[in-house]
Amino acid sequence: MPLDGPALARALGPEAGRGLDTVHSTLCRREAGAFQRASKDGADLLVACTQESRLFLELAEATEGARGRAERPIRFVNIRETAGWSKDAAAATPKIAALIAAAQRPEPEPVPTVSYVSAGRVLVIGSAEPALRAAAMLADKLDVSLLLAQPGGTLPQARTMNVHAGRLTRIAGWLGAFEVSWSSDNPIDLDLCTRCNACIDVCPEQAIDFSYQIELDKCTGHRDCVRVCAAAGAIDFGRTPAEVSESFDLVLDLGAVPAIALHQPPQGYFHAADDASLVDAVLQLRESVGEFEKPRFFRYKQKICAHSRNGQIGCTACIDVCSAEAIRSDASMKGRTAGGGIVVEPHLCVGCGACTTVCPSGAISYATPRPDELGARIRTLLGTYARAGGRDAVLLIHSQGAGAQVIDALGRAARTDAAIHGLPARALPLEVWHTASVGIDLWLAAIAYGAAQVWVLVTHEEAPVYREAITAQMRVAQVVLSGLGFAGEHLRIVGGGEVSRLATHAAEAGPARVPAGAAPRTEPALLRLDRALRRPSAATVGRPATFAVQAEKRSTLDLAIEHLMLQAAGVPDEIALPAPASPFGSIVVDTQACTLCLACVGACPEAALADNADRPQLSFIEKNCVQCGLCASTCPENAIALQPRLLLADDGKARRQARVLNEAEPFCCVRCAKPFGTLRAVETMIGKLAGHSMFQGAAAERLRMCGDCRVIDIHSDPNEVRITDL
Repeated sequence: MPLDGPALARALGPEAGRGLDTVHSTLCRREAGAFQRASKDGADLLVACTQESRLFLELAEATEGARGRAERPIRFVNIRETAGWSKDAAAATPKIAALIAAAQRPEPEPVPTVSYVSAGRVLVIGSAEPALRAAAMLADKLDVSLLLAQPGGTLPQARTMNVHAGRLTRIAGWLGAFEVSWSSDNPIDLDLCTRCNACIDVCPEQAIDFSYQIELDKCTGHRDCVRVCAAAGAIDFGRTPAEVSESFDLVLDLGAVPAIALHQPPQGYFHAADDASLVDAVLQLRESVGEFEKPRFFRYKQKICAHSRNGQIGCTACIDVCSAEAIRSDASMKGRTAGGGIVVEPHLCVGCGACTTVCPSGAISYATPRPDELGARIRTLLGTYARAGGRDAVLLIHSQGAGAQVIDALGRAARTDAAIHGLPARALPLEVWHTASVGIDLWLAAIAYGAAQVWVLVTHEEAPVYREAITAQMRVAQVVLSGLGFAGEHLRIVGGGEVSRLATHAAEAGPARVPAGAAPRTEPALLRLDRALRRPSAATVGRPATFAVQAEKRSTLDLAIEHLMLQAAGVPDEIALPAPASPFGSIVVDTQACTLCLACVGACPEAALADNADRPQLSFIEKNCVQCGLCASTCPENAIALQPRLLLADDGKARRQARVLNEAEPFCCVRCAKPFGTLRAVETMIGKLAGHSMFQGAAAERLRMCGDCRVIDIHSDPNEVRITDL
């Protein structure tokens, strides 16, 4: 691939571009000495090759005088498949400079971890023969138990493992902490069965096989099996079905349909419906003994969570989108003045980050890396690219797993197939743990930093619900950009599960061997992706933003929108946004129905609604509203409706200023003249209670008094019957 070392050095500057004046074309083999010399230098070392990273690390360890990796670890960045192996390779210098600059950024700060402990107790669920075959591949490393979910097959005479039989009813938990329940309703108790085979010999219907379970639909009830088993007492047709629960560290499910039908099943649970998946599961199970850690992927601030207040449910976006079912509602939490919220089980969380993308308030945020850390990386990518002369940048967000494999496959195909273009020179790949973790705040920040477009490469790793969530969020962001006058399509999902599977297969199979003189054959799915990556550009900002992405989602959104407004040719007073994904909006109050009870003020988790201590008044700050709907669900008069929109009037100042939605004349106490309610609310109350026997005469008059005066009036009335008089 063509590399211009001096041009890269100029683009990166004297510090970051140090050493780029010389290009090593076969560094990993013939020029390995150059790496060894560099490894003795005290400076940070970045190798622009990932294929031979293991070789480089071994060379560093073997080189006398090389500094320890723990002190200054060697970093690696791929500029081959991502830039050099493309039909645009000659124009890829700005991209390569951007990739090198981003790779030199500091590592994200460490985050708390979640621990798992597995002693290797594995439960294999399935019929006898496949379960025994799987058990044979595990028994030398793990403590294996079987759960026979149906009759059939042959159990060995020797009892080498625990064998249970029954109908699976529940699996819950995670690696090291699974609780499995089943209903044991077969007449044969496997714990008592001696496997003497006498019952099999006497059964005329052949309803009993060598799995030592009775097929009840074949049995006619002659009970000869009970007679021959009298000594062991293992067969009892009158036995009450027993509900059994046991704990296991690991679960291998061999059923045709997975018992945990989640896109992201819990760690430690493996479903294998065929031989290929069984081999993969066995290999992973054999290595699943010991103590393990993973990052705690999220941060949660219950105080600003818009899920629930006062027993009312508002936003459920994170619960709805979690494909691992790691998030549940805890709306009935006690002892918290802010009300209920959500509970995230960190052992079930797989770090997809979709919850952080759909959260309108930022109550749940991604932690590995934090938004501000990832934002700094995006800013470095785009800034270096622009300074090196690049134009119309595309931020291509992909996962470090299947997404990286797809990009590698595309780069390799571009070398051998004239029909494949490869990654365009303007496409800057951004590797993340999971693409669903990057949302509208970072997308709009990237556009503000000068990106023409943001594309998200999806693979089989993304659950359908993730794609739906990303699509909905992209729709909101695109409406904002279009409303501000930025022409073209700025956000798009590319790829899909089909191309992902092809890339994974290609990575496992290695380079394809093309016969001499034969044209290379590229899979249609990869061709479609290649065409999708050559879409036309869109309008960009005239001046890139200089703000830093904030740790708080709403703060980043405000900064990005403010900059986009400054760069827009014209700014409308408001932009209508699609529901229900909009994180911005207003509320509309039916003033004829509203009694100014102000229950909505207490329900609002974002301080978007406020009262007035001096008079009956409901005010609203639109900037704070996250469209959670708690105000509408709390209102007893159903007087509130949501209005998704982005208010931009008065240069955006209108969003930040409080405005009155409803107010009324106060009703003053007839005894002390202190205002204590609204005229309409008091009149409504008096009207509803006018015919009630308890509110006649003086009692009716007390309805027109404040709370203090009612107490005084009751105690000063000689005709009032009080509890102390009884």
